[in-house]
Amino acid sequence: MLLKYCDFIADRVRKGLVNSMNDSLEPVRLKDVGSVKWDLGPQGEFRSTAKSLLVEDAYGSKYKITIEEI
Repeated sequence: MLLKYCDFIADRVRKGLVNSMNDSLEPVRLKDVGSVKWDLGPQGEFRSTAKSLLVEDAYGSKYKITIEEI
């Protein structure tokens, strides 16, 4: 099996969003950036390398960002 970068990319996306919330020159209007979630089945079994995170903006809209191999 070849190495997949879903974990790395998801981590960098999350860190970028969190850092942009704290940018004093141009803050992004986000209320919350959730942690990276793994694609697991009902009993916690591994289903795929896909990762996702939930983001909420300052106006209450929610977004799901998904990183998956295609």
